[in-house]
Amino acid sequence: MENVLIECSPGISGDMLLGAFYDLGVPKKVIEQPLFDLGLSGQYTLDFKESKSCSIRGIKAKVENIDCGSTQRNWKSIKELILNGHLEKKLKQLIYEVFESLASAESKVHGINPDDVHFHEIGSIDSIVDIVGVCAALNYINPKKVYCNEPMLGKGFVQTEHGKLSVPPPAVIELIRRTNINVLSCFESIEGELSTPTGIALIANLADYIQPPSKYSIHSYGVGIGNLKFPFPNLVRVYKITSYESSSINKEINPKCEEISIQEAWIDDQTPENISNFVEKMRIEGAYDVSYQAINMKKNRIGFSIQAILPTAKREYFRGLWFDYSNTLGVRERTQSRWTLLRRRGECLTSFGNIKVKQTLKPDGSITMKPENDEVLKLKLNHKKSSDEIRKIIEESSKKFKAFENWQ
Repeated sequence: MENVLIECSPGISGDMLLGAFYDLGVPKKVIEQPLFDLGLSGQYTLDFKESKSCSIRGIKAKVENIDCGSTQRNWKSIKELILNGHLEKKLKQLIYEVFESLASAESKVHGINPDDVHFHEIGSIDSIVDIVGVCAALNYINPKKVYCNEPMLGKGFVQTEHGKLSVPPPAVIELIRRTNINVLSCFESIEGELSTPTGIALIANLADYIQPPSKYSIHSYGVGIGNLKFPFPNLVRVYKITSYESSSINKEINPKCEEISIQEAWIDDQTPENISNFVEKMRIEGAYDVSYQAINMKKNRIGFSIQAILPTAKREYFRGLWFDYSNTLGVRERTQSRWTLLRRRGECLTSFGNIKVKQTLKPDGSITMKPENDEVLKLKLNHKKSSDEIRKIIEESSKKFKAFENWQ
């Protein structure tokens, strides 16, 4: 089974993504059939046309509204449309998740109940066609994994139903905050909206990794062209690829061996408060871990034994921290090897909502998952349950996992 890589070049929007999937070879009938099943066939026209951006060819998707009624829909009406539609179960879930994330973001931005959110641009027929069409295209390809690079957001202002808003719009900021998507700074201070709420919502829900695989081969690709004019090509590419990480990860590099530096010192002339501040400084600056304990030293003084585990590349920098932020006159240092299992951070859908978790890859290929302790403590306070009860509920209700990073 092939994988899919979405390349935001430089940003992402629903119509550009739709054009790229069509150029990749997804039939128009596949894209439109779910729209017909939702009863929207008489409300729009959809055309795919050859176009260019800075001499690079691609496909531009154009949706024209022919519905004479109101084009403003709230989340409640769109939710009913999706849930009552005669769609394949997996496709229905994809479409629902994209719209639900948009509704949640908009409700947070405007401080209202999600059901009352009026989508305006997002609820117009062209955005509905984009979202449903992209989900249908991805469902048709049925990749094992979906990768996407980090998008750029742009700057300046954009005209909306709410009036003129700064770029990125509030809904985009909230979507990125909720999903922990990494974004890139805009180069050359380009004015314009490079990534739309629809585009960000699509990759946030459809991509398994917001990072390309480190090694892959390309089988075919499609190019979607955007409407805005920039001094660079405004396009989105969608590739069918084979990535080679998962096939070799268990046999070759798990567990992995690496060199680390150990630095330590005994200090008997600083207060516990100063020692605590120094240890925290070491952690903030990138130490893998720091431990300390009280010890008996010369002249019967109580001192502290401090040990730091560090990346070898930063050992010289940390030597300076010892002498700048502690009273020690010397630091012991040695290099050691350590074996570590591969792990990655992400979030998992549970009955509590999306919870930040860590996955660990065992040598036999099995994967264990553990919720972040901060998440457990927050849920413990909110739901008045023990930590063990919270962890058990998370484990039993865990569904879709979305990685924030590759195995490392």
